[in-house]
Amino acid sequence: MSNQAQPDHIVVMLGGPSAEREVSLRSGQAVAEALRQSDYNISTVDPVSPDWELPSSTDVVFLALHGTYGEDGTVQQRLEELGIPYTGCDSVASRVAFNKVATKRRLIESDLPTPCFDVFRSKGCPLPTGWVPPVILKPVSQGSSVGLELVEQAEEWGEALARVLELDNEALLEERVVGSEVTVGVLKDQTLPTVEVVPKNRRYDYYSKYTSGASEYFCPARFSQELLERAQAIARRAFEAVGGRDFARIDMIVAEDGSPYVLEVNTLPGMTETSLLPKAAAAAGIDFPALCRQMVEMAWNRRAKGAEQDRG
Repeated sequence: MSNQAQPDHIVVMLGGPSAEREVSLRSGQAVAEALRQSDYNISTVDPVSPDWELPSSTDVVFLALHGTYGEDGTVQQRLEELGIPYTGCDSVASRVAFNKVATKRRLIESDLPTPCFDVFRSKGCPLPTGWVPPVILKPVSQGSSVGLELVEQAEEWGEALARVLELDNEALLEERVVGSEVTVGVLKDQTLPTVEVVPKNRRYDYYSKYTSGASEYFCPARFSQELLERAQAIARRAFEAVGGRDFARIDMIVAEDGSPYVLEVNTLPGMTETSLLPKAAAAAGIDFPALCRQMVEMAWNRRAKGAEQDRG
């Protein structure tokens, strides 16, 4: 294990095989450019096939992957087996957070508010008794709102469920909480300012996230200081509930009565300069290159700490 004081060669992993490949390429390219501004030696690896390899001089891997393989703990486990430090949550927390049902269960165990839900594995299942549209349907294991369906009428249920189950073997039925979409970033010991998201098509789906002009953003969010602090506290607890480390972005909805509900924990959030976590960091006085540098340093410090323990 190297005794060097600082990392030099950073490998940015980007792209990958998931439905979010194009977004990941954008994140990775932005991260690579930002890290070059901090004078790191940068390489990129696109793990589109399972036989990818890292350069032998790799000090830290910066994970700019999104979706399956990148966020579900698979690549994290491989890097752990290789003994290479990497940015973000470990493989166990990644698996939990990427699975919406596992996340819900952790939230409930921690007495955190989250919308009511049910799970379906068959396209022929009827809308359960007691559930009245509008409701939300999502794949259990996809990111970036891929496959999100707003079911507004009971007769839309069957086709919507079939579409979701084309993307995953499990579909999450979730209560639709009417309110304001917000997201809170966690950066190690710091809880970042809350970002309010206002999608123009009424739902923050894949289109709203990645189409220029499809959503408006307010940071800090337009709520009372008391509510902002409450949302931040809930986000921190949600991060801890899934076993998070280093950073994540917690998506919530603030109901019309002012109650925040946790929707998801994103362990590898978007990392372009206009993505939500970087927006929140910028509002806290952390520019994009500094944010990327902090993420690298957190990963490297784990390796350095391990080396000290080995010598001890």
